[in-house]
Amino acid sequence: MTTDNPKPVALVTGGTRGIGRAISVTLAKAGYHIVANYHANTASAEATTAEIEAAGGSIETVAFDVADPEKAGAAMKEITGRMDTIDVLVNNAGIAADDLFLMMKASKWDSVIDVALKGFYNITKPVIKKMIRKKKGSIVTISSVSGVMGNRGQVNYSAAKAGLIGASKALAAEVGRLGIRVNVVAPGLIDTEMTKDLPVEMIKHAIPMARVGRPEEVSGVVRFLCSEEASYITGQVIGVNGGMC
Repeated sequence: MTTDNPKPVALVTGGTRGIGRAISVTLAKAGYHIVANYHANTASAEATTAEIEAAGGSIETVAFDVADPEKAGAAMKEITGRMDTIDVLVNNAGIAADDLFLMMKASKWDSVIDVALKGFYNITKPVIKKMIRKKKGSIVTISSVSGVMGNRGQVNYSAAKAGLIGASKALAAEVGRLGIRVNVVAPGLIDTEMTKDLPVEMIKHAIPMARVGRPEEVSGVVRFLCSEEASYITGQVIGVNGGMC
């Protein structure tokens, strides 16, 4: 990737698995050059690269832990230093470590909070600086229905995802006048590796549409929010959850 690449650039954290992979593929098909962060799963990164390149798109993958200030800082300095522009940032990286609150170890609390909220800070701050210079940009943060409604056994995850909503709304208020839009997508139960061990048949009864969502149904909303069609939308939370509220 060189700075004279004519394509707009989209940075997607956690961009090679699950919803993140669908977002990377969808934005690549929409004409973006993808910079996809991943933590450690090289096989998934290679598969995402192959899928996008087979469809005629362009992608580069970068391995680092978004929650690690030093590693994330070094990676973001390198990325922002050589990119003429970062047009889109999708804060998708996240983990779950479920347990009842009374049984939850501090390590489970910290790991989930750190990836979501430290990751948001470590990645978004350098991107915002670059977007401000260009006076344009779109940031989409992936939260969850758990961050809107709360969910038993997910106090840490719900807190992290709710925190992302508050952070995104506040940031939208700060940078709206600078040509930067910040929105949130809050998926419900989506068919990914993260949800494969859940009792899906039982959970579906709580979903008005009575089915699990597809990753592409989330990535399509992200693509819309990054487009000019959404040029007057900022500070919003869009639920993609089959009617859960």
